Amino acid sequence: MRKHLQHPIFEIIADEAEAMNAGAFVVGGYVRDIFLKRDSKDIDIVVLGSGIDLAKQVATKLGDGVAVSYFKNFGTAMIKWQDLEIEFVGARKESYRGDSRKPVVEIGTLDDDQKRRDFTINAMAIHLTASNFGELVDPFNGVQDLHDKIIRTPMDPSITFSDDPLRMMRAIRFASQFHFAIEGNAFEAIEKNKERIKIVSGERITDELNKIILSSKPSVGFNLLFDSGLLEIIFPQFCALHGVEVVNGKAHKDNFYHTLEVLDNLSRNSDDLWLRWAAVLHDIAKPLTKRFEEGHGWTFHGHEDKGARMVKNIFRQLKLPLNEKMKFVEKLVQLHLRPIALVNDHITDSAIRRLLFDAGEDIDALMLLCHADVTTKNEYKIKRYKENFHVVQEKLKDVEARDSIRNWQPPVTGEHIMKVFNLKPGREVGEIKSAIREAILGGEIKNDFNEAYQFMMKKGKELGLHPHSMIEEDTATKKK
Repeated sequence: MRKHLQHPIFEIIADEAEAMNAGAFVVGGYVRDIFLKRDSKDIDIVVLGSGIDLAKQVATKLGDGVAVSYFKNFGTAMIKWQDLEIEFVGARKESYRGDSRKPVVEIGTLDDDQKRRDFTINAMAIHLTASNFGELVDPFNGVQDLHDKIIRTPMDPSITFSDDPLRMMRAIRFASQFHFAIEGNAFEAIEKNKERIKIVSGERITDELNKIILSSKPSVGFNLLFDSGLLEIIFPQFCALHGVEVVNGKAHKDNFYHTLEVLDNLSRNSDDLWLRWAAVLHDIAKPLTKRFEEGHGWTFHGHEDKGARMVKNIFRQLKLPLNEKMKFVEKLVQLHLRPIALVNDHITDSAIRRLLFDAGEDIDALMLLCHADVTTKNEYKIKRYKENFHVVQEKLKDVEARDSIRNWQPPVTGEHIMKVFNLKPGREVGEIKSAIREAILGGEIKNDFNEAYQFMMKKGKELGLHPHSMIEEDTATKKK
């Protein structure tokens, strides 16, 4: 393993550990990622002694300006150097109380430290002492589990997951990220201990859920969450999508598996977490809007509107940010049927303008979501949808080039209207602004100051208003 320890930081740590007469080891994810051929900038060091003292010595050796962050309650220290984050901790053993995932920590040996690790693939260590530098310590056959693509715990999985229930989410996250299987006894232990997830903070759960969503095939993780029973506890609205109902021989598609297929489709073309969340939530209101209509079949009328209204409560429940990210997801859930409706109907410039106006800068993300939402297995339908989507996209480019509707700003503002008609803010100003916007979106007038100004004068006359002044605009504005 020496060839994987060429970075000078390892020699510095080894020298300082030897000077202190303390054993030091690289452990955990950095070692695992060597075998997975993944680049890692996070290095965990276990010390047979004081991790904080070794961190201080290493920081001194690295020179001025290298600070050490201490976490005395946990006996850990962190150094950020170049592009690395190096965490130092003394070898320890842990015991847990039933109502908390915070352990009681005691000084331990390397063996104790490896036993407390979550999975065998994270329990490997590499010697940094001079006599054994680069030697692998793998008491639980983590290398073999990496080869076999298995997630397994070093000790009894039921105890491992009961002690720290977040490890259940981590097991599923690793399976999703690495395309590994969870060993049978370990998965049974997750099913057995699923209720223990309730003692974990929502932020920590959602952090793992986000990593599952960002994996290359998120459906793997979601299916494991569903099969284990964890999903029902942490995200019951998503579980409600599962299942098919049949009335008079007519069935609807299983919206749970459809949503996962949409998410997987989207993941091939975008690594944007919030766009992926829009895929997760795009049909979230279908269980609440599902109706069977005689002579027609199953309908989900208004699920996009209700779904958009559900986004905020779901984000609050899952401790996701209630900011512009949430607004982005709301918008895409609200609009996700619009491009498909344009595909099905005769495409007018007016409809294209309204879509551009409503979607703004998010139109490209919306089109990616709509492409992913086509999950039919019928080759003819797939071909037809692709051709129609291409027509819509070309129309979007054409109309945007001509009319500049994306992130539209009114060519005649409320200030203009108030000045011309000597008005204060009120109903008439809003009515004229809305009429101008609708006239532009409907193609009645161009998105141009002069045409909008003349329309404003006409609309003002209809409302019984009389101009009190004329406004002069510079040439550049008139050419807008």
